[in-house]
This record gives sequence, structure tokens and C-alpha cells, in this order.
Amino acid sequence: MFYINRHDAALKLIPLLSKYKESDCVVLAIPRGGVPIGYYIAKELHFQMDLLLTKKIGHPLNSELAIGAVSLEDEIVENYPYIPRQYIDEKIIEIRSELKNRFKKFMGNRKPIALKNKTVIIVDDGIATGNTLFAAIPMIQNKSPKKIVVAVPVAPSDTAEKIRKKVDEFICPYIPDNFSGVGSFYRIFPQVSDDEVIKLMDEFDIVDNKTSKTQ
Repeated sequence: MFYINRHDAALKLIPLLSKYKESDCVVLAIPRGGVPIGYYIAKELHFQMDLLLTKKIGHPLNSELAIGAVSLEDEIVENYPYIPRQYIDEKIIEIRSELKNRFKKFMGNRKPIALKNKTVIIVDDGIATGNTLFAAIPMIQNKSPKKIVVAVPVAPSDTAEKIRKKVDEFICPYIPDNFSGVGSFYRIFPQVSDDEVIKLMDEFDIVDNKTSKTQ
């Protein structure tokens, strides 16, 4: 056991991210478990906060095999032979519609934050395979950020090494040799509900607006 709960994990990440306090930063939280982590970090360090919503495109013969990924605005498709372009185009439309509905549910009428020339800090409550990140990072790079940082409380050593090679900085206080799932490193690790994500994003929006008006 290494963390009490997600709040405790965020408190351990905050000092490691404080060097970016004077930078133009956006926290991208991966729903749903990454949202409480991102909320506490962004609130404490006065960063902007948004959600990172991506989903893989599964191979038509094996849905677990990712042949690409889709975000709210972008897509990346690997060059797999013999896959009809019609299938890919239909999946992109289907997945993007799903992501847009999810974003609207969580964020209401707010627009995604522009990432150009900003330090983007991707957060989650932990990483296992890193597949979500590996799919998302190239699409974030296409937005021309100043820097991409991944900050998570725990990750297995092999995944950590792969991610470190793909971003400008990887911050992770605990990289165990024996990894048995993200939840095993928390004493209290409940599933984060959609309602909790909505509540946290609404609360953050209120706090962020108040901060902006006083600056």
C-alpha cells in the first residue's frame, strides 16, 4: 500500500509539479479515475483543467487490437493492410459521436481548451498498460503544445520506461517492480462515477472563474 486515496496521491504529485506553477499549464485528466487527481492538482497550482477523452479503433477481426485512436477532434490510424477504409471512416464517426456526447455530459457547453504553446500535464490515478496514453500522446502533439508532461501516482517499470521516451517529462513517485493493478496501491480506491466527474468539473469551473476575476 502506498496511497491512502486519490486525494493523498494528488498531494504527493503536487510538489513534483510545482516547478510549473508560473507556466501556462493545462491539466488533462483521464476520466474517470484521473479527474479527482487532476482536480486537486489544478486547484492547488492554479492550472487550467480539461478532460482527455480518447478511444481506440479496434481491428474488425479482433476488437482488442488497436489499429488507431480517435479524440474529440483528431484521429490516428495505423497502416494495417486489408482493412476497408469504409470500416475506419464509420468507426471514426461512431467513436467521435460517443466522445462528444460524453464530453457534453461531463462539461456541459464548455469548449475544449486550446493546447497550442501550453505545457500539457496528463494525469490519471495510475497506469497499467498505458494504451490510452500511447493513443492520446500523438494527437496532443498535433496541437503544438510547448511541452507534454505525464504525471501519475504509480506505474509498472516497463510501461513507465515506454512513456518516458514519448513525452518531455514523466513524473511518477512510485514505480514498483511487482505491479498488480493500480488499485492495489491504494487503501481506499472506489470507482469514480460519472456524477462525481460532473460535480468536480463544475466545482473547478466555479473556482477557476473566481480566480480569473481576481487576477
